Amino acid sequence: MGISSEIEAEKRILELRKQLHEHNHLYYNVAEPVISDKEFDMLMKKLEELEEKYPQFADELSPTKRPGGDPVDGFEKVNHGYPMLSLSNTYNSEEVEEWMARAEKALEGEEIRYVMELKYDGVAISLVYEGGRLLKAVTRGDGVTGEDVTSNVRTINTVPLVLGGDVPDKFEIRGEIFYPFEDFNRLNREREENGEQVFANPRNTAAGSLKMQDSRVVATRKLDCMMYAIIEGADVDSHSMAVKKAGEWGFKVPVEADNMISTSVDSAGVMSFIEVWDKERHNLPFAIDGVVIKVDRYDQQERLGMTSKSPRWAISYKFETERVITKLKEVTYQVGRTGAITPVANLEPVQLGGTTVKRASLHNADQIEKLGLHDGDMVYVEKGGEIIPKIVDVEESLRSGTMDMFSGIEFPEHCPECKTELIREEGEANHYCPNAEGCPPQITGRITHFIARKSMNIDGLGSETVSQLVEAGLIADVSSLYSLKAEELLPLERMAEKSVQKLLDGVEASKKVPFERVLFALGIRYVGETVAKKLAKALGSMGAIMEASQEQLEEVDEIGERIAVSLIEYFSLEDNRALVKRLSDSGLQMEAEEIEGATDKLAGKSIVVSGVFEILDRDGVKKLIEQHGGKVGSSISKKTAFIVAGDKMGPSKKEKAEKLGVAIISEQDLLDMVG
Repeated sequence: MGISSEIEAEKRILELRKQLHEHNHLYYNVAEPVISDKEFDMLMKKLEELEEKYPQFADELSPTKRPGGDPVDGFEKVNHGYPMLSLSNTYNSEEVEEWMARAEKALEGEEIRYVMELKYDGVAISLVYEGGRLLKAVTRGDGVTGEDVTSNVRTINTVPLVLGGDVPDKFEIRGEIFYPFEDFNRLNREREENGEQVFANPRNTAAGSLKMQDSRVVATRKLDCMMYAIIEGADVDSHSMAVKKAGEWGFKVPVEADNMISTSVDSAGVMSFIEVWDKERHNLPFAIDGVVIKVDRYDQQERLGMTSKSPRWAISYKFETERVITKLKEVTYQVGRTGAITPVANLEPVQLGGTTVKRASLHNADQIEKLGLHDGDMVYVEKGGEIIPKIVDVEESLRSGTMDMFSGIEFPEHCPECKTELIREEGEANHYCPNAEGCPPQITGRITHFIARKSMNIDGLGSETVSQLVEAGLIADVSSLYSLKAEELLPLERMAEKSVQKLLDGVEASKKVPFERVLFALGIRYVGETVAKKLAKALGSMGAIMEASQEQLEEVDEIGERIAVSLIEYFSLEDNRALVKRLSDSGLQMEAEEIEGATDKLAGKSIVVSGVFEILDRDGVKKLIEQHGGKVGSSISKKTAFIVAGDKMGPSKKEKAEKLGVAIISEQDLLDMVG
């Protein structure tokens, strides 16, 4: 390959990256895309092709890396350069005016311009940029020390990886990561379809997502981020100007045009902003729980100073959590694919948070007992930061005088669907129906989980079709899918030749799905995606897992007593063993892919790979590490055994390795190490 062609390739790669970063900003942060989704995808595909062809120009902040990288081993603790303090709260106009009066008195009567912005109900984050590139993302933690979650934050489309324009060489900016309602609801729908416990609210789910070890999973969560405070680096004299400047650099920020940020010199203007958003918050696509009020000018902020816990120049106004009273009509019970029984409160329709609420979550028997619920009770329902409304209290004074105070709602002893006696294991919050093979919702639920995208990914088959096939008697369990015939399917409603062929092709294609996903698809309690991968890697086959003792299972990394017992109980049932046999006979993968020449020479070691290599390519180095029992890490921490460095190793990684005393070895050193 000639030098000129490499130069042209590098030039084109850099050009494509710049274009894609700009289009990403216009789409996600400004909501003014200038090209179609198809055109964006074509540019991305071209960049992927060039990066694959010319790996020497690899860049961890390339738009192609946005979906997430390799799993990490924990998160490094990081001290904040400037503490991330919490704000004092106010709850009424009198408290706001008292705070304003204190600020004006401290500044000896100077005119103060106040800036008001929304208080996002999410997770505080601090981002550090160097040379216009994202260097580090750190959670608030205890305000003094947070955790480095850079790998996960890179997956958030509204966080720019590379900035354009005249930006400072190094600066820190802070904001809030949150979960938009639409994407949160989508996630819960998927979990419900898979028989999994739904998440209670977007805030906690956003926080939990940032702590996940696999950034590829975080990428699927579709988190969002709003920035609102430049800590250093902006050549401006006020907070409101700094927010505008951040928007010019490429960040998603609150804008005046949407009235999401405003200024005022008096309490009337401040309270007007609060009153508007107390009503309008219900129309936002994400949750807010109040308004933040700040003294705008930096010089005045400096003179006002801080207390040990919070700044004197800022305060938050907290909205009251919305609560309504309505009548409890009845409690019904849903059966999930694992047999878990979930009680649901059916209510007289009532307006709450801009929507009509007809149902509320009750979670389990303990909550029913704690509330002391009776049919016909007048109950208080809250939403607040919760997407799923919940009953928080009972108005006992409105009960009829003849109501027996000791005849409250009792959790059923038998399954509402198949009438099997329910069980509740020690230490468990939920009741379960043990009739896995004969309970209709469990049958359809398990099949729906089996065909899902993360399981067998059977194209042309959805939950409605599963129910239709079960009702028609064509499938009784997941193995029945592999004996379906076109002549059986065609007479069914909405089953044309094309859709039938698509379904059958999807079933056939699923036979090539890797073993770890087959194991996950079985829907064994507590065996999620990660656990299935670890079991497959450690034990190698379905047969080995089926015959393993509790002690052998618990020797596998991250497999504890609960998971081990669940596996043993599952495979102790002859019906389950027979099911696995039928799936195996149908051609599904029952063994992990063998890695030729595998050893345990690197067992237990977390190894980071950086740079461009001569003998193997980057993926080849990673496969070599995994072949010999090592784990490939994406970030350097104290747990990193060593770094395999090639040409053009990232300077930030090198600096971090030297700081932590992590050894750096060459590609040849690694080859010698594994023989």
